[in-house]
Amino acid sequence: MAGIPGLLFLLLLLLLCVVGQVRPYSVHWKPTWPAYRLPVVLPQSTLNLSKADFGAKAKLEVSSSCGPQCHKGTPLPTYEEIKQYLSYETLYANGSRTETQVGIYILSNGGGGTQSQVSESSGRSRRKRQIYGYDSRFSIFGKDFLLNYPFSTSVKLSTGCTGTLVAEKHVLTAAHCIHDGKTYVKGTQKLRVGFLKPRFKDGGRGTNGSSSVTPEKMKFQWIRVKRTHVPKGWIKGNANDIGMDYDYALLELKKPHKRKFMKIGVSPPAKQLPGGRIHFSGYDNDRPGNLVYRFCDIKDETYDLLYQQCDAQPGASGSGVYVRMWKRPQQKWERKIIGIFSGHQWVDMNGSPQDFNVAVRITPLKYAQICYWIKGNYLDCREG
Repeated sequence: MAGIPGLLFLLLLLLLCVVGQVRPYSVHWKPTWPAYRLPVVLPQSTLNLSKADFGAKAKLEVSSSCGPQCHKGTPLPTYEEIKQYLSYETLYANGSRTETQVGIYILSNGGGGTQSQVSESSGRSRRKRQIYGYDSRFSIFGKDFLLNYPFSTSVKLSTGCTGTLVAEKHVLTAAHCIHDGKTYVKGTQKLRVGFLKPRFKDGGRGTNGSSSVTPEKMKFQWIRVKRTHVPKGWIKGNANDIGMDYDYALLELKKPHKRKFMKIGVSPPAKQLPGGRIHFSGYDNDRPGNLVYRFCDIKDETYDLLYQQCDAQPGASGSGVYVRMWKRPQQKWERKIIGIFSGHQWVDMNGSPQDFNVAVRITPLKYAQICYWIKGNYLDCREG
């Protein structure tokens, strides 16, 4: 591997966004996961920081003055800027924390690269706020649904957000669920992840199919978090023009959860998604105790963000946004998480307030970073 000079790096940003993206249409066409050339994001140095402060109040919404057109007009970041944004802070359960600087590399055999180009979008206008007209959310009931894939991959954070299982011990969520851009949210030091499980009547499971096995309600079983990773792009940006693009975090649990998880994937352009549509489930706080599922069309996109009208309320922040597409090498359908639901965003558009529901896209660079956080080996992160 070799480091990427700034000019070459920016050329790669423009080139690699088109790799494996064109699929001829036919009557037998299936929406297929594109093949991407992926970069390698590796730690270069780690610095010990002072103990973390946990004074921030949890906010389940974020705000930004930069809307879709603002993001599309933003100049491409330099190589050094991207390295800075992808550097990250790690918080441990004992309150200690570190800052890790990263390098971005391309494999010498041409198997790596990066992508940072704004995808074309429809530029359509938005309408009302969080619930857009008729409320199209579905509360998921019954253990046959709640405990089965893909709904079983959704978990609840003790700070009030949602997360998604992405590995045996890892949960993907929004950065603002644990960090407000300046300091950690109150309760993050003892952060827990909740898994739905049945609560049985009469305090027991019964035998021989007796009525005592009938689930009455669902309850949460909690697992403590061992450590968290937050990109410096979020910590520096504090949800401004840059920070909104980096509103994601990875949590490592103290023990395996033993459930089926959903893999992460690079977010294809909206026009390549089945029906141009996304799906996600979360714990909206206006329906306490319920897992709420929804799907909707993408209305606009930038390279880093998806703008949509999925009905959502605070509490759904951090939900994994996923789609189901055809995986050509294995000849099977597969769901992957392609983004993280950030929440409701108010934007000042020429002095007039406008609102969006926004998700952070998993770009090739973010995929390489998150995958390395999970695997600890870049060779296991070659397929997005």
